[in-house]
Amino acid sequence: MKKSILLLALILTALAMAQSEEKLPYYQIPDYSETYTQGTVAARMVDGLGFRYYWATEGLRPEDLNYKPSESGRTSSETVDHLFGLSNFILSSISKDFEAIKNPKMTFEEKRKQTLLNFKTASDILTATEDLSKFDNDKYPFWNVINGPISDALWHCGQVVMLRRASGNPFNSKVSVFRGKLRD
Repeated sequence: MKKSILLLALILTALAMAQSEEKLPYYQIPDYSETYTQGTVAARMVDGLGFRYYWATEGLRPEDLNYKPSESGRTSSETVDHLFGLSNFILSSISKDFEAIKNPKMTFEEKRKQTLLNFKTASDILTATEDLSKFDNDKYPFWNVINGPISDALWHCGQVVMLRRASGNPFNSKVSVFRGKLRD
């Protein structure tokens, strides 16, 4: 009887902990906006990036992160580091209050979570913006954020997918990037 009660308590505790854990954004792409504005279109680009990043990095194993196709190539871990940096750049380009986390000892899971949160915050800011030219600065216009770090991050998500396939851990075949969710 005591064992049954203990087992039930452990199960209930595990369920409570699982429910209290924070869910990461971009398991599926958010619903689209009812209207097309400069901001909602740019935000949707970031949402597509966030969804791709979520699934490109979901379930990466240490051997995937350490995989390197050639001497001159990056490992998956180095590519994830670069994507984290790009997420910081995107967010710092549109938020004056943003301060990037600079912790070289962050785990893969911490970097992954922060990258997804950066993409979600950027999307939220962009969604609420009518005129993207307000993000132009004396160094570059917002156009450069689109063709620079946003496009570069999309490119590197594809690299992570390719590297994980090469290391024996393929991308989830149920992911539909067209619909922005998992297929049934």
